[in-house]
Amino acid sequence: MSLAYSYPKSRFEPAVLVDLNSRAERERLSRSALLGFFKLAGAWNVRDDDARELLGGLSSSSYYDWKKNPDRVLEVDRITRISYLLGIYKALHILYGDKLADEWVHLPNTNIIFGGRTPLAYMQAGGVIAMQTVRKLLDARRGGL
Repeated sequence: MSLAYSYPKSRFEPAVLVDLNSRAERERLSRSALLGFFKLAGAWNVRDDDARELLGGLSSSSYYDWKKNPDRVLEVDRITRISYLLGIYKALHILYGDKLADEWVHLPNTNIIFGGRTPLAYMQAGGVIAMQTVRKLLDARRGGL
């Protein structure tokens, strides 16, 4: 008699995780991640200084170079940040109309997570963990969790 657990058959197929430690995967994702980020920053009307902070404190010269030439390989941290931000963008556009979805990051928020700050200020101050928290909040609101 086997004591090993077995799971019932299901049609659910777990998504294969992307190994961001693999340079080849980062090469594959970096250009589209940057292009998506710059479009998101434009849609949200994020100032360049704020966008640089969302990317983890990028220098002005690097930021403008990246905007001009997005063909580069990003580090794991930067791809992760952009992934969270794009997920936040998507969730906002599912939850709200386009105008509110794009203004939401600039509006003071009474949710206890934000403490009256704007989501943008919260994410800038808290970095990746704050972005993850905002993403989870919005995914939960739309029923994604």
